[in-house]
Amino acid sequence: MQARRLFQHFAVFLALALVLASPARAVSLLRDPDIEHALRQVAKPVLDAAGLPSSRIRILVVNESSLNAFVIDRDHIFIHQGLILRLKTAEELQAVIAHEAAHIANGHLARRPVNARHAKTLAGFGLALAAAAAASGNPEAGAAIGLGTTNAAMRGFFAHTRAEEASADQSALRYMARGGVDPQGAVRVMELFSGQELLSANRQDPYARSHPLSRDRLRAMKAGAATLKPRAGNKATSAYWFARAQGKLSAFTRAPKWTLRRAGDSGHKDIAQMRRAIAWSRSGKANQAFGAMNKLIASSPKDPYLYELKGQLLLEKRQYKAAVAAYKNAVSLAPRDALVLGAYGHALLVSGNPKAALPQLERSIARDRRDARTMRDLGGAYARLGNAGMASLLTAERYALLGRMKDAGIHAKRATSLLKRGSPGWQRAQDVLVAAQTSRRKK
Repeated sequence: MQARRLFQHFAVFLALALVLASPARAVSLLRDPDIEHALRQVAKPVLDAAGLPSSRIRILVVNESSLNAFVIDRDHIFIHQGLILRLKTAEELQAVIAHEAAHIANGHLARRPVNARHAKTLAGFGLALAAAAAASGNPEAGAAIGLGTTNAAMRGFFAHTRAEEASADQSALRYMARGGVDPQGAVRVMELFSGQELLSANRQDPYARSHPLSRDRLRAMKAGAATLKPRAGNKATSAYWFARAQGKLSAFTRAPKWTLRRAGDSGHKDIAQMRRAIAWSRSGKANQAFGAMNKLIASSPKDPYLYELKGQLLLEKRQYKAAVAAYKNAVSLAPRDALVLGAYGHALLVSGNPKAALPQLERSIARDRRDARTMRDLGGAYARLGNAGMASLLTAERYALLGRMKDAGIHAKRATSLLKRGSPGWQRAQDVLVAAQTSRRKK
């Protein structure tokens, strides 16, 4: 998990922001290719059972220590890092994912107060309705736009009815059983939140506020789980990837001393070694960290995310040449992973090779247009190579992702004056100009 990515601000739902156009506390994502890959592996059995394409649904981690999970469109499930760290088994995480997947599969999103009629996809801009626009760790991201004028407005948008919750509960249990996952995991998650309805609203976890709880709901969950016998499934695979996601996440978000004391808790030697490497690097013990990484790579030479992590640790120590080599290995093993491609391009750029960085950053953006840090790097590469028009366009798009529509409009206007009229880049700049004008009229 790259340090610059660790606390990344994002504008949730750019189209919705154009409707509400009110600043709120910025939300942040924790973007890491290894963790996101691990979450995809954990989610796959229940998403497949729900009839949802696991290749399309993205499981993204929100940088909040509170317990919550939510959906805002058909393509993303958001889970707070606090909830991931609190859960004890893969089955419990799969229960959370299955429940949110049920809200998608059961059509609950279509009845939300703000829906597709309020949003206009920016055709050449790649922003889908409700897509989470991940920004860079740059301080300027503090201006990101959130959902509505108050926390109450946000809760109102995310909140489900009791009927929807009951429906999602029963669907989730079926998905779990069909996917070879023990439905008792859902009962344990429900028990985690039991009693929340008795607390005042300001003391409840966000999950309890957006997912109405009741004793009747818990009883129905227990009864439903008792009647279902899971099909055969690969529990060991899910358990491993859950441990890897949780272990790496905790290593980056908790104190290194805490990580070193608990590195072996997962029961997997490679995960323990990875956690130690991260903790040692964060503690300034680079030699120990790189020694651990080299042993890990020697034992699993086909794991792209080990090379990616090594590249990150090297880059943080300004060992640019070695970092580029590590990222190159990662890309050769995971050539379709947008975050790996973006990290490789970033390493090439900071090492002083914008010409080599450009195609890697373009490949990354083509696969994931939500990452404003990659947009910043791509704009920087264009600028260094003398293409001021494309540099202005990428700057405009990055500001749009951050919700800074006034700045986006300024740079988009500049881009239209520099790019060939009617070209794809010129048309993208026009899309940003339209969005900026729409935003101004909403204020």
